Amino acid sequence: MRGHRPPPRESVAGSAAEGTCDAFRRLGYPERRSMAVTTLIIVTTLIVVLGLALEAVNGNGGGHGLAHALEVLKQGTPGEKLKALELLARLGDSQVMPALVQALRDADVRVRAAAQNVMWAIWLRSGDDNIDAMMVEGVRLMEAQQYPEAVELFDQVIAHAPQFAEGYNKRATVYYLMQEFEQSIADIHKTLELNPVHFGALSGMGLCYLGLDEPRQALEWFERAIAVNPNMDTIQSYIQQIREFLKNQTF
Repeated sequence: MRGHRPPPRESVAGSAAEGTCDAFRRLGYPERRSMAVTTLIIVTTLIVVLGLALEAVNGNGGGHGLAHALEVLKQGTPGEKLKALELLARLGDSQVMPALVQALRDADVRVRAAAQNVMWAIWLRSGDDNIDAMMVEGVRLMEAQQYPEAVELFDQVIAHAPQFAEGYNKRATVYYLMQEFEQSIADIHKTLELNPVHFGALSGMGLCYLGLDEPRQALEWFERAIAVNPNMDTIQSYIQQIREFLKNQTF
């Protein structure tokens, strides 16, 4: 950790780390906790998705269904693309990520939003019911601000599924909320090693560097996040505000 202490927990998302000037504090950093709330909703939805997965395999042609869905995602109407994305949410894995990243740039806002949600659904699917249940419980503990308990549970997830990127990402989120920014950064690096297009982890890295009072590093990571997913309006706004802040600095 750096020499200065991080800001109080309740102000992490709303102000910069100690030592940052008042102008930079007014950036109003996005709240990582709000991301966790969204994740809890996704995890809950995932339980339904997992329940449908076997039915989808049996009833939609398995690999043939995926191939057709990927083709539709390139050339179909918006309605057809949304149907294809439903199938990808059920059957997709890391191999469909390039197509989903491209769909994040679709002309239709509904397709872009659905592609983002499908990516999260795939990332949250470990392939092991026990691991998935532990993830849901870990997010619940995180939302209850039981951070040490959440870390311990995500430790178990990582021990049992060391190639499951989302285990590291969720532990990184908890470390961020605990203001253990450097530990969060270490877990984000592992997340990105396993899942290079994880735009949540990329933007989370930016938040950590804001917590460490390093706006240039934060800007670099926010720009990398937007390069993957240009639909994150809050991060786009932060990029502009940080650029303006840095432009006005004197050295």
